[in-house]
Amino acid sequence: MSSPFDPAQSKKFASRECGGGASARAIARRVFAGAALALATLMAPASAQTIVDEWASVNLPPPPALKAAKVDPAKTALLLFDFTHQTCSQERRPRCAASVPKLAKLLADARRTGMFVVWSVATADSTRADILPAIAPRADEPVLPSLGPDKFLNSAFEKMLRDKGVTTVIITGTAAHTTVLHTGGEAALRGFSVIAPVDAMSSNDQFTEAYTAWHLANAARIMNATVLTRVDMITY
Repeated sequence: MSSPFDPAQSKKFASRECGGGASARAIARRVFAGAALALATLMAPASAQTIVDEWASVNLPPPPALKAAKVDPAKTALLLFDFTHQTCSQERRPRCAASVPKLAKLLADARRTGMFVVWSVATADSTRADILPAIAPRADEPVLPSLGPDKFLNSAFEKMLRDKGVTTVIITGTAAHTTVLHTGGEAALRGFSVIAPVDAMSSNDQFTEAYTAWHLANAARIMNATVLTRVDMITY
């Protein structure tokens, strides 16, 4: 590529305009430096400017550490969110169907220890009758309506928890990158301690579960209130 700048000509121009001497040399140096910078800019190779352009070269970070979690059942709520026939089946979401035994264990432990349990349904046409039989609520147990990914938004969910003296939530749900990410993150931001068993949150694929776990473990203010764990690492 040829340059429109000729440093030799620039020096001659500066000398002629300034009458020679030190001033001319100083101006010549500035003109030459500007020409060199412009030339370097013109000849610089094109490079990726966004994370989308760099997508293929992104490396996964190390997995977040899982930690044991001991809870006080009197101050803890188990959240079983959006596990319905419409969202959690071998056909719709196999990873969710595979997690049901872990969810059933959490529910059995919660009932055994007297823990408060809250369910939700995922879609506007779902009812409590659509919740999977293995983890179905009893008639007197609360089921939130379809509230979207953040169950706190435009609802009395927080008041429900506060009225029960809940300070810690065990967040489970499908999909991980919607209900677990947003409700779990919001619970932390609202001052609750959050326990997130990674084998009780499911999505359509591994990546969305992985980035949900990474976000909960690394996002500012959320990470300090969140413990990533497994179902078998929770004690009461």
